[in-house]
Amino acid sequence: MHSTDYELLLAQAEAITAGETDLIANLSNLSALVYDTLADVNWVGFYLTKAPETLVLGPFQGKVACLRIAFGKGVCGTAAATRTTQHVMDVHAFPGHIACDSASNAEVVVPLVVNDQVVGVFDLDSPTVGRFTEQDAEGLSKLGRFIETLDWA
Repeated sequence: MHSTDYELLLAQAEAITAGETDLIANLSNLSALVYDTLADVNWVGFYLTKAPETLVLGPFQGKVACLRIAFGKGVCGTAAATRTTQHVMDVHAFPGHIACDSASNAEVVVPLVVNDQVVGVFDLDSPTVGRFTEQDAEGLSKLGRFIETLDWA
């Protein structure tokens, strides 16, 4: 069982983005922070809405990833389409799962909504089935709410 201090992680996220308005720089540092902080993860990053109903790979830490994901497809597309955090204990049991990395077995995806528009998703993968707890999903959702406050213009 892994335990993460999400209040501390949020404080660190606020500190490393303070005063910086460049979105890509901030998302890059946030993906590195979370990747280095959480144990037993093999991918942490963002997919950004760059075309209608399409997520495009953004800043991340981990192995090579899928480039584009349609809203409603896979875990990321489902999070974007439903605007709800997806907490998946075993991705192989998720209908329509997109296997970008065959080593990934559990996933949490947090939709990012700014001005009532889905601007992207915050995606985390683990090689361990059941890696993410409800506490993780809640903590990562809170982090997502902070990420929505960054400069998305």
